[in-house]
Amino acid sequence: MQDELEIRSFIGTHDAEFYDDGFHRHPAVEISIVLEGRGMFEWSKRSVMETGHIVIIPPDLSHRFEAVTSVRFGVILLQGVSAPISELLKKLGGGAKGAPFFLALSRLDKERFERLFREWLRMKASFLKEKQANYAAWMEVLLLFLLEHSQQDLQGMTVTKAADYMRENMQESIQISDLAELTGFTEPAFRRVFEQMYGVSPKQYQQQCRLQEAKWLLSSTEKDIREIAEQVGFSRLHSFSQWFKQQEGLPPTVWRKSQRMQHGSAYA
Repeated sequence: MQDELEIRSFIGTHDAEFYDDGFHRHPAVEISIVLEGRGMFEWSKRSVMETGHIVIIPPDLSHRFEAVTSVRFGVILLQGVSAPISELLKKLGGGAKGAPFFLALSRLDKERFERLFREWLRMKASFLKEKQANYAAWMEVLLLFLLEHSQQDLQGMTVTKAADYMRENMQESIQISDLAELTGFTEPAFRRVFEQMYGVSPKQYQQQCRLQEAKWLLSSTEKDIREIAEQVGFSRLHSFSQWFKQQEGLPPTVWRKSQRMQHGSAYA
């Protein structure tokens, strides 16, 4: 019989003088993310954790934390996990026995995760008719977010600064030389590491970001097509319409109508 899913979760803040008084262990899987500041995680080794860094700690691993600066962190402790949650933990690297596993989120994705985590905390504090179903669904969403957006190469996290910059500055024509300078890599090294991390070139990544943002704006807002075009980096509406049709097979106006017709038929 599957044990009932138990979750403890919170956001904690400590000053630079904080440290755990000795090592401790617990029977739960622990996921801790540094939301702001720097800390030190210690088990049989020591590892500095900075903003956006995540550690997945297996059950019964003796460990401790201490602050390096003032630090704010989010913590999730999981017991009695279902098969889907267990599988997600394994994919994240949490299946390794007796050893912690480290991941990291870029600044933008850390901010998105924190908003999602805070909404989970709000929901958890509410009266729930289907508590276990809600708990399982939210944990799968949070773990899926980490699986989709986290990086295992902590040194390569400098490249995510460039990815964040492209996501925040879609209107600009960005030069690879500027991105390489931002991350401290040479241009060839930057291209190589970027493609290893994201599976596409920087230019392709920017185009993907523009398309995702355009589709989100078309489907979820009433903004004018020209305004959307400018927001994703096109000064001419005709150029945006041609580009969007090449990507999606339909001009943006027709694509928007098709999305609404699909949703409308779902409620017919």
